[in-house]
Amino acid sequence: MARVLVMIPSGEVYDHDCVRWYNYKDVQRSIDHYHNIGDAFVFDSSLKLMNFDKLGVLPIANPNMDDIDRLREEYDYVFLRGSNYVHNHMKWQRTIEVLKRLKLPVIAYGIGAQAPVKGEMELSEETKTVLHMMADSSASIGVRGAYSAQVLWDIGIRNIRIVGCPTAFRRNDPNLAITLPALEDVKQVGITCRREVSPAYAQDIKRYLTFHRDLVKECASRWDVVLMAQGEVEEKKIVFGTAEQREEAIAALKANKWVSDWYWDDEIEKLHRERLFYSDVVADYESLVQQKDLVLGYRLHGNLMALSNGTPSIYFTYDSRTVEFAETYQIPSYDVFSKKEFKLEDYWDQGLFNKFNRAWAMTYREQKTFLDENGVDNKMVDTRHTPAPWTLGEEAPERKVA
Repeated sequence: MARVLVMIPSGEVYDHDCVRWYNYKDVQRSIDHYHNIGDAFVFDSSLKLMNFDKLGVLPIANPNMDDIDRLREEYDYVFLRGSNYVHNHMKWQRTIEVLKRLKLPVIAYGIGAQAPVKGEMELSEETKTVLHMMADSSASIGVRGAYSAQVLWDIGIRNIRIVGCPTAFRRNDPNLAITLPALEDVKQVGITCRREVSPAYAQDIKRYLTFHRDLVKECASRWDVVLMAQGEVEEKKIVFGTAEQREEAIAALKANKWVSDWYWDDEIEKLHRERLFYSDVVADYESLVQQKDLVLGYRLHGNLMALSNGTPSIYFTYDSRTVEFAETYQIPSYDVFSKKEFKLEDYWDQGLFNKFNRAWAMTYREQKTFLDENGVDNKMVDTRHTPAPWTLGEEAPERKVA
């Protein structure tokens, strides 16, 4: 059993390996603060795959160097949860100084690169140094996909393994597979919403938001839908706020020109008032997706939470992150900026999801290998010599969720 230091955690840990946002019971303390609860999905999922008996946090913002010396003796390695760390604007605070003093292995677990819409990836020397320090301290760096692997390769890092994201494997069922029900049997649908968007990563904001609006309205006309938010302030206020805060949030959305011009209308407002879901507890999202026949939309980790629980999901890709995840796991996906009309029936094809089933199984093995070769005590099952029969065929087992 390991003693693990977490670098850049996302939420507080309870019941050993469960994550929720800090002070989650006192909603008002963070209601004006944006935090992406999807980051907590990754943290929670990582802990569920690891064996450990002690968990601590590695300070990198305002560290006391005497404390760093103590941590070196009390812990075995540092775990960096997967996230979007490799981009032009990443700030590492005092990470270089801390890691030089700490001298422990740093296990980068599913990290990813984010490409800008325009121009080239221009990593700072600070980011390059941190990445090389992690690579030099461990057997391999775990990245989420081929694009992230290429970015690291281009700066001279060779010990790379594509492991996807721990969220995909949080149930730790090596035989997990998606089996589609008949489309006419789909009744309960989750839509993972991302109303906030940056022009640095999405090439056409008007198309992004108008398609988002039309998707929500079309789904609501066909099924019983839940709109799944992941941390935007106005959406949190609509769910958790006082009556006054809810109206302030609605007014703020209407006052936002992008939203008012390309997303908001009377029907969207009604759906936000009546069908919006948000929680600061990861387990609440898992319970929600387990009750759905389909989850689709813009949120990378919200969709992956559904797939990890055997619920079919379709990705709507709009930046390098979402494209990379869809490619790594061969998830059926629709390019939001394409000229092609989206028709769910075109994606409701077991053959497409069998590609996901095979890619998921192969990436599960890679993630197990990654943890093993880095000396991370883990709960994952060694499937290298016992492939599931459906991974090479066209049939997948009956969908089951424990």
